[in-house]
Amino acid sequence: MFNALVVNKDEDSGKTSAAVEQISLDQLPEGEVTVAVEYSTVNYKDGLCIGPGGGLVRKYPHVPGIDFAGTVEASSDDRYKPGDKVVLTGWRVGEAHWGGYSQKANVRADWLVPLPEGLDSRQAMAVGTAGFTAMLAVMALEDHGLEPGHGPVLVTGAAGGVGSVATAILANRGYEVAGVTGRPETADYLKSLGATQIVAREEINETTKRPLESESWAGCVDAVGGAMLARVLGQMKYGASVAAVGLAGGAGLPATVIPFLLRGVNLLGIDSVMQPYDNRVRAWQRIANDLPMDKLEAMIQPAALSDLPQLGADILKGQVKGRVVVDVNA
Repeated sequence: MFNALVVNKDEDSGKTSAAVEQISLDQLPEGEVTVAVEYSTVNYKDGLCIGPGGGLVRKYPHVPGIDFAGTVEASSDDRYKPGDKVVLTGWRVGEAHWGGYSQKANVRADWLVPLPEGLDSRQAMAVGTAGFTAMLAVMALEDHGLEPGHGPVLVTGAAGGVGSVATAILANRGYEVAGVTGRPETADYLKSLGATQIVAREEINETTKRPLESESWAGCVDAVGGAMLARVLGQMKYGASVAAVGLAGGAGLPATVIPFLLRGVNLLGIDSVMQPYDNRVRAWQRIANDLPMDKLEAMIQPAALSDLPQLGADILKGQVKGRVVVDVNA
C-alpha cells in the first residue's frame, strides 16, 4: 500500500472532496511503465482537478497531478528499464488519467521523457509543466527571430509559475525582461530572477480603442490572454512575436487584425500537452542548459501531499507564487 491524494465526488450533491488515502498497485490504471514518483508540482489545472474538476476529470475516484518526476520501477517497454530517471508532463495525465499525486504511477512509455543530465527529479518538478511551457515559449520566440539586443521582452503574469521560469530563462540568455504583475510585493522577487523592469498590471490591462500604440516590446510570453493580450499585440515591435501560453485573464481576445497586417506581428500558440517527443527532449535539454539552478531554487515552495487541498484552492485564486514542489513521500 502507498499514499495518494484521492479526489472523490458525492453523486447526490455533486461536491468533490480530496484527501490522502492509501491505495494499492492493482488500483492504478494500466501502463507499460511503473514509476516510483518522487516529486510533483501544482498547476492551475491541478487546482481545478483537486476541486470542482473544471470539466477535466472524466470519472471518480481520481488521482490528480499533471506532472511528476521519479525512477522507473518496472517496464515492459524496451526504452525504459528499472533505475531510469524520467519526467512526465502533459498527455492529459492528472486529468483524464491518474496522475502524479501518488507515490507510484502506471503510465504509457510514450508519455515519458528521460531526465536530462544536469537535472535531478526535484529540480525537474521545480520546472514542471509551467517551466516546460515557458521553455517552449522561449524556443518559439527564438525560432521566429528573437535575439538578445532586439529590445525588452515582456512577460505577463510574471510572478506565476510560467512567468517566473520564463523570466529567469530570458534573463540568463541575455534578454532585457519586463515583468508584468498585479502584486507589487513580488517586484523584488522578479528582480531577483533577472527582470530589469516591473510593469504594473493596471498599466497594460486597460482596453484601448487604438489598434496600434508605440512599438515597445521585441517579444512577449503571455500567460494572461484576454484584454491584456489584445493590448500587448498593439505594442509589439515590427515583426515581433507573442507566445500565448495561458488564459488567466480570460479566453476572449478583444483585438483587431491591424497589428498582424501593418506590423507583421505573430501570435504563437504554445501547447505543452500534446507536444511531440523530439521537441520535448529538445526543451528539457534547453532547460538543463539555460535555466540557472540558483534562480530555480529561489522559486521553490515545498509541499507535501497533505498540503494539496489548500494549495489547489490557492492557485485558483492566484495566490501561489513561483513553483510549488510536492514531495509525495514526505
